Amino acid sequence: MNGASRDALGAARERLDALTDVQSVDVAKLAEDLAAVTGLLDREGTLRRALTDPAKSGEAKASLARQLLGGQIGGESLDLLTGMVRSRWSRSRDLVDSVEELASSADLATAQRAGRLDDVEDELFRFGRIVSGSTELRSALTDRVVGGPAKAALLHTLLGGRADPVTERLVVRLVTTPRGRSLESGIESLSKLAAARRDRMVAEVVSATPLSDQQKQRLGAALARIYGRQVHLNLDVDPTVLGGVRVQVGDEVINGAISDRLDEAARRMAG
Repeated sequence: MNGASRDALGAARERLDALTDVQSVDVAKLAEDLAAVTGLLDREGTLRRALTDPAKSGEAKASLARQLLGGQIGGESLDLLTGMVRSRWSRSRDLVDSVEELASSADLATAQRAGRLDDVEDELFRFGRIVSGSTELRSALTDRVVGGPAKAALLHTLLGGRADPVTERLVVRLVTTPRGRSLESGIESLSKLAAARRDRMVAEVVSATPLSDQQKQRLGAALARIYGRQVHLNLDVDPTVLGGVRVQVGDEVINGAISDRLDEAARRMAG
């Protein structure tokens, strides 16, 4: 993917990250909606071309998307999609590929919220190794004569109760709708998405008053020392915090005064 499509995908990734950072957003539903839209756009070439037509204005394409999908998918999903069709795309297929990537990323964000992302990444790797080591299994999962429901049933038998539900959903979608990819390349792409998501940490920060730039930098540096990587800060203000700050990274919560107790917590957790 290059040119306009690369820029459009980059902007869509940022919008997806902003959505998945909000705890009130149902990320699993977002993933389900985006997967359904991927299937629709993959089947309907006329619609795909209409939503990426460079001769049409961005608002006209967004209006078409709202007309067709309003009430069919959630509000966050629709907002994300209308933002995507407002962008310019080098090829209509690039839009479908990008919606599919965002669907997978949203599913991985679901696993991350549950503290299971490392498990999903490991399961994807192990599934890939199992497939590459079994000619019989690979043939069963890639046979064009065998329908998607039969392949899905086989995967549910293999993975159900043994793998994380996110892993199962990702693998079933890949196998039943390969969209021209080999099974190996599809698993590799999913593994790369999981690795990229794993390297991204988000801290929910609630303070009594807005933090100054210096306080944001100090907080970011302290969290980076604790977790060994850069941490994105989602900031909110709540007067009931009474002069302190509440920081949550995953299931871990740090409470303390901005001026001194944050550094104390950082030293204690680092040690």
